[in-house]
Amino acid sequence: MMPQSLQDKYAPASICFGCGPANPKGLHIKSYAQGDEVVAEWMPEPQHEAFPGMLNGGIIGTLLDCHCNWTAAWYLMKKTGAHAPPCTVTAEYAISLKRPTPMDRPIELRARVVSSVDDRAVVEGELIAGGKLCDTCRGTFVAVKPGHPAYHRW
Repeated sequence: MMPQSLQDKYAPASICFGCGPANPKGLHIKSYAQGDEVVAEWMPEPQHEAFPGMLNGGIIGTLLDCHCNWTAAWYLMKKTGAHAPPCTVTAEYAISLKRPTPMDRPIELRARVVSSVDDRAVVEGELIAGGKLCDTCRGTFVAVKPGHPAYHRW
């Protein structure tokens, strides 16, 4: 039996377009902790196409952003020994589109924290299709405090 995804376990009411289980039109990314990494598999649908057979760059950015954000939240939870992840937001991130990303197969997402200070983590992520690295991401994700609009959104 597959364990519950981080999103389903900690944020079942989230409406985030990329990873919110409660968004009926969202991408529904399901991220799973696996050792020092967080992994996911996602299958594109026709509406995610940029041009025939290739995934849209905005969707690629959303997949990597949300998946890396959950990687940071999971890491910060483990780092502090909390029972639930802090609500984290993207402070900055950049993607590199290495090659066209095909839509005819599952997309694999992998991410890991490369550094962390206090309430923030720097995460590097990869999007792989058919065993080939197609896209990468590096971002800084910060745990928000009371008063921030995203606080308690999970």
